[in-house]
Amino acid sequence: KKKTVSFSSMPNDRKINSTAACISLMLEGCELKKVRSNSRMYSRFFVLDADMRSVRWEPSKKDSEKAKIEIKSVKEVRVGKKTPVLRSNGLSDQFPDECAFSIIYGDNYESLDLVASSADVVSAWVMGLRYLVSYGKHSPEAPGTGHPSLRTSWISSVFDLADLEKSGRIPVSRAVQLIKALNPGMKTSTIELKFKELQKATERPGVEVACDLFVEAYCELCTRPEIFFLLVQFSSNKEYLGVKDLLMFLEVEQGMEGVTEEKCLEIVSKYEPSKEGREKGYLAIDGFTRYLLSADCSIFDPQHRKVCQDMEQPLSHYYISSAHSACLLEDNFWGRSDISGYISALGLGCRSIELVLWDGPEGEPVVYTSPSAASCVPFRAVVGLIDQHAFTASAYPLILCLVVRCSASQQRLAAQCLRKTLGEKLYLEPPNPVASYLPSPEELKGRILIKGKKLPPSCEDSEGEVSDEEEGWELARRLGQEDREAPEGGGLRRVRLSRELSELVSLCQAVPFQDFESSKRGQHYWEMCSFSEVEAGRFANECPAELVSYNKRFLSRIYPSPMRIDASNMNPQDFWKCGCQMVAMNYQTPGLMMDLNAGWFRQNGACGYVLRPAIMREEVSYFSANAKDSLPGVPAQLLHLKVISGQNLPKPKGSGAKGEVVEPYVCAEIHGIPADCAEHRTKTALQSGDNPIFDESLEFQINLPELAVLRFVVLDDDYIGDEFIAQYTIPFECLQPGYRHVPLQSLAGEPLPHATLFVHVAITDRRGGGKGHRRGLAGRRGRRVREYTSTKATGIKAIDEVFRTATQPLREATDLRENVQNALVSFKELCGLTPAANMKQCILTVSTWLLHSDSAPSVTLNLAERYPSMEAQGPIPDLLRKVLTAYETMIQTSRTLIESADAVYGKLIQAQQAGMDFHKELHRIETKEGLRGRKLQKALESFAWNITVLKGQADLLKHAKAEALDNLWQIHNAGQSCGIGRNGSASPEPSRLRAPLEPIPE
Repeated sequence: KKKTVSFSSMPNDRKINSTAACISLMLEGCELKKVRSNSRMYSRFFVLDADMRSVRWEPSKKDSEKAKIEIKSVKEVRVGKKTPVLRSNGLSDQFPDECAFSIIYGDNYESLDLVASSADVVSAWVMGLRYLVSYGKHSPEAPGTGHPSLRTSWISSVFDLADLEKSGRIPVSRAVQLIKALNPGMKTSTIELKFKELQKATERPGVEVACDLFVEAYCELCTRPEIFFLLVQFSSNKEYLGVKDLLMFLEVEQGMEGVTEEKCLEIVSKYEPSKEGREKGYLAIDGFTRYLLSADCSIFDPQHRKVCQDMEQPLSHYYISSAHSACLLEDNFWGRSDISGYISALGLGCRSIELVLWDGPEGEPVVYTSPSAASCVPFRAVVGLIDQHAFTASAYPLILCLVVRCSASQQRLAAQCLRKTLGEKLYLEPPNPVASYLPSPEELKGRILIKGKKLPPSCEDSEGEVSDEEEGWELARRLGQEDREAPEGGGLRRVRLSRELSELVSLCQAVPFQDFESSKRGQHYWEMCSFSEVEAGRFANECPAELVSYNKRFLSRIYPSPMRIDASNMNPQDFWKCGCQMVAMNYQTPGLMMDLNAGWFRQNGACGYVLRPAIMREEVSYFSANAKDSLPGVPAQLLHLKVISGQNLPKPKGSGAKGEVVEPYVCAEIHGIPADCAEHRTKTALQSGDNPIFDESLEFQINLPELAVLRFVVLDDDYIGDEFIAQYTIPFECLQPGYRHVPLQSLAGEPLPHATLFVHVAITDRRGGGKGHRRGLAGRRGRRVREYTSTKATGIKAIDEVFRTATQPLREATDLRENVQNALVSFKELCGLTPAANMKQCILTVSTWLLHSDSAPSVTLNLAERYPSMEAQGPIPDLLRKVLTAYETMIQTSRTLIESADAVYGKLIQAQQAGMDFHKELHRIETKEGLRGRKLQKALESFAWNITVLKGQADLLKHAKAEALDNLWQIHNAGQSCGIGRNGSASPEPSRLRAPLEPIPE
């Protein structure tokens, strides 16, 4: 059964594109469901009085004078299930969040809870009510009267410029081109149809249009209701954003820090189309829409567009963007070789390229997957190309993986070619025998490393035999080029290797893998192994901890199964979760796996290197790659994602003959460790044209944020042949909070012009706005038994005694954090906000209630104190009393946390360091205690668990303290800006409040 979206029908198919349209709908009235405190719902007809001073409903048992709410008594209008009645369990699943709204009114802050047939009816009522609440005292004129708005004046001036003949009319074709130029991406047919509709409605057919018709067409076509609704929420005059309004929006909703009025004026001058708006510092709906669509407001955090990670860790601590068969443009088996594949891969920041060397017909080696191919690329040409493009996209080291399939004589020519062409770029220095780890990407900047086999030190001849890897032979067998000297009964194949080629290998010496124990004992840090995806997959499932541990010191390269003759790709996440650095991808094959790879490597300036999570790098740490739950010491985060709308969605590329209209839905997928992998979809937007409204909230729990990737996929529910419309993949760590546009891409990863998704992102425990939805949270919180993280016994008395000293501090750390968290959620819920909201939003909400009272504010914030108290003057209603109590609890728990954190943190670190002192002696102590086999394994696991837990819990406490200080800073800041603060000096410096604790050493 096809799902349908609620945002599909509007009374009389009216498009809400102005406050006047909202009030017009309210004056006509419509049916809404009234929700009572006993959870029963009643259908009533709600209407705005003609004098716009009251909202009435009927039928009602009450006196007609009582079945109404005066606009001047309204304190707040809330969207969604934001009151105790709407949150009650009996109702939570009967209607979607976006169809509910509440009017908080009267001196006792009562709530009228309502449910509409669709989200756009809610938008109209909420927008209209908020406008009237702001202007109720000033008797607003009837909608549509008065002087022309900022927007109308601007559109008219655009029309005047196009009216070359100054006749007051312009040809329809010119009007269409004009609107298309102002709104790139809009279809010509859509604009033409709108003009025909309006000409028919006004009985003015013809080939020309007048200014009033042009203005009307523009407003109907180019007003996005969801953005207009947002503007009204933040605007102090409901038609445009002033500098202060914009500053509030950027700080509160978008999570931006340090925003100044100068910055806001820059935004206005850059995006506001009207001259008058730019001069006065106003951002109207068109400028606001342009800003939200711009790169300045991208969902991708601009900090990650440049190299932003520590690049001085050993090479083995990074994921490295790697290509397999990069020269192929089609599949492995029938592919033809084309040199542009290398340019493309290097241009995308690829830092590891595979070169398979075969004997060439002209006596010089060639590169291809098999010598019997119709075409091949001379090795010399490929090296010249690499020399030219190696560092255009990234300055960090490039690894050339040489798979040798040619004779020793041609190997010598290949070595000479590499030395001559690459010169100083070639890294030839021998490994440092005293070091324990590989050099860092920073040290190897601008260098090219050769990964390949090396002759043993005992070999003194000009060539010798070395063991070979399986990689590359499967295809040779398929094409009848199998090595005749393959050993009988299996075993490692042997190949001849020339000394010249052997001497080019330094830090990436290829060796065969035996087992993890042998590697731990005898493998040098400059030696690396290659695994087929089948072998690596077996290790990832059967012994993930050993694979993670192995990858802390050594590089590993995973190559696709030779059975993938269609050049399909493996899932890189299956190997990244075990710390495997080089997962070789077929760059020429688009699809989900390549999306994940391309999206993942965008996060560090697209330089081809991404630092692995700390839990995978630390010498002693407990990490299970296949964890089905949260990890010790890693704070799980909640991603609240609201998919609001889509813009200019194309038809699926391969769909059969069907109408122009798509019926899209959006899938949001999280890829990461198994505990994080999840997928949610929106309902289908039916008959929505190119700009569907979804307006749906989705939620994900992320247990290892550093390894999570979010992928948006837009699909057609009414497809013939092909359902794929677009996608976009972004690492979780790169998400920006607030209202954002997602720039959609094709299956091949190319940008789709003007195609976007409009979303709202909130991440709990992060700065930034929040309107995410967390069902039944209040109900769950009361019943939940607090869980404490504890240490595990190793079976070694001396070590267990040290870890036992941390039992109490671990409990204290959890209590400090959870008490603050619970107090915060209670305060936010009483303010009518979700757990993802920030402190500024809470204070602004409370101030809005107070400032909408006829009497002077009865509650003030004492900003003279470090921990500001919220004080009441005289009697206050019950709801405000509850808010004050919740605020006081939050301040007290925060104070306890801030003042106790350092001492508890010190005890945890002391226990962790005392445990680490045993680490070097661990082997001796185990032998002395006689631990073997399973008992030994268990002891080592418990030791690593304890170290990870202590470091992780200390980290969490450090972050909780920083967050509590940040909340205080937000309270001071918001208290001053909204007018309920008193005795306020300048708000405390965030840097002074957020006194950092010492970082915990790895």
